Amino acid sequence: MTHGINSHETASYIVQTGREPGRLVYPCVGAVVSLFKGYDHGYKGLIPPYIVLTQPQGRFSEAGFLGQRYKPFATGGDPNQSIFAVEGIVARGISDSRQRSRRKLLHSLDSLGKAMPKNPHFEQLDRCEENAYDLMFGDARKLFDLSEEKDEIRERYGRNTFGQSCLMARRLVEHGVPYITINYRGWDTHKQHFETMRRKLPEMDAGLATLLQDLTDRRLLDSTIIWWSGEFGRGPKIQWKPPWNGGRSHYGKCFSAVVAGGGFKGGQVVGASNSNGTEVAKRPVYPQDLIASMYELLGIDPDGPLPNTRGLQVKVMPSAEDSGGRLKEIM
Repeated sequence: MTHGINSHETASYIVQTGREPGRLVYPCVGAVVSLFKGYDHGYKGLIPPYIVLTQPQGRFSEAGFLGQRYKPFATGGDPNQSIFAVEGIVARGISDSRQRSRRKLLHSLDSLGKAMPKNPHFEQLDRCEENAYDLMFGDARKLFDLSEEKDEIRERYGRNTFGQSCLMARRLVEHGVPYITINYRGWDTHKQHFETMRRKLPEMDAGLATLLQDLTDRRLLDSTIIWWSGEFGRGPKIQWKPPWNGGRSHYGKCFSAVVAGGGFKGGQVVGASNSNGTEVAKRPVYPQDLIASMYELLGIDPDGPLPNTRGLQVKVMPSAEDSGGRLKEIM
């Protein structure tokens, strides 16, 4: 893959939207999938259609001009802890009985609501409250309870935040959530790259490999796209002098991404670098090529209109000059 950008914010935006920065902030892939596969198109789950485990990347507004409705729900918490304290579902330090007592107290104080029982605005608030408490005490809470999983499968994923996030992602896929992001931090290795890799690569190997196998065993991989990527790669030249001590810089001219499932053919490599990894030697793949390919496999027309409440006449994906074309080699 290539885009040539070495700054976090710009590269993150390009890789997640397929667009160059400009006057408008366009939505990322998760928001677009939420638009086409979410509440307006038959999704009935209480869990929001776009989930981030566990914290947003924070480089740009993921929902863009689509607005807050398509913003991801970030779980917070840590799925590797004994209790996965999902924000808005599990309240730290507050027992279930105390939470129910609070609700009872709230209702006892709601004199205005009792005086206007058929008011449509109050009825809407009541529905929101019911949904919130269903998240806190109903099936949604059970969904985030990883103690329901066997210890054997939890060990296979890895008893760390990333491994248990992969397991949580599998549970969300089973539940029908359209789009899940795992933000796996700690790869910006300007210093001591190799020491960091010795810690992180085993976690990545175990979590990702087990997720692929688990989805395969449950016959879900063919209908689920796995996309593993950063916003760029790391510099081919090692920076040995202090203060870097074996670090690697940002590098957007030539890097890699992995896709699996959802209609992509496995065991294939698209494109190649030169011998030292500094340049793309053949078949460049730009972010918009990859994103448009995923949209096509998801049944979203990359060349179709992108609906929005602002009346903007825009397509799902742009017609870009720098494009190697969709990934027909593996579709």
